[in-house]
Amino acid sequence: MQGPFFDDVVLGRRSIRGFLDKPVPRSLIEEVLALAMRAPSSLNTQPWNFSVVTGEPLARIRQGNTERMLAGVPESREFRKFEVYEGAHRERQVEIAKQLFAVMDIAREDKAKRQDWVLRGFRQFDAPVSVVVTYDRALLGGDIAPFDCGAVTTALVNAAWSRGLGCVINSQGIMQSPVVREHAQIADDQVIMICVAMGWPDETFPANSVVSRRKSVAEAARFVGFDD
Repeated sequence: MQGPFFDDVVLGRRSIRGFLDKPVPRSLIEEVLALAMRAPSSLNTQPWNFSVVTGEPLARIRQGNTERMLAGVPESREFRKFEVYEGAHRERQVEIAKQLFAVMDIAREDKAKRQDWVLRGFRQFDAPVSVVVTYDRALLGGDIAPFDCGAVTTALVNAAWSRGLGCVINSQGIMQSPVVREHAQIADDQVIMICVAMGWPDETFPANSVVSRRKSVAEAARFVGFDD
């Protein structure tokens, strides 16, 4: 009974970058979070916390992100990022960018449209809800807490999809962490890990139709000790 439904969610989910101008009930978000928090964590430590932002506070985050980035303020994400992807990793980045730009009719030489697309990310794609995922600062310095946050974030976007909501995991939305911390009222004992833009998918928005290509099991997995 549950198997096909799980398959439908995992195989059907897409990253949603265009949303309807329609509020999401708090009760539904709480339901989604309750499902997501069944994600595994190291020794059940559950390091994650969530700041769920909408309305005027989210508008101020959008404005602050955009103004600071346009003014050339250096980004201030609170996690380490890998600076330059090369080889197959870079090829996959380019492939999905080409897919998105093609459906959005963004030509390579169209600087205005390209900048507008980047700014959409800083605005958290104009979603009605942003879920900021944080973890306890007491765990800063280890890799396990961020790993666990990745698990709960994956569970979050799948749980949302199962309830008719769309999401995109979006690091651009927290690149100006002081802005996010101020307007989302995030305590200093929390490390800002990532944010998730959430809302009702706009099925007319071209980028929402994009399905990214995934590596095959044969490419990604090695089987050791099996007879066949």
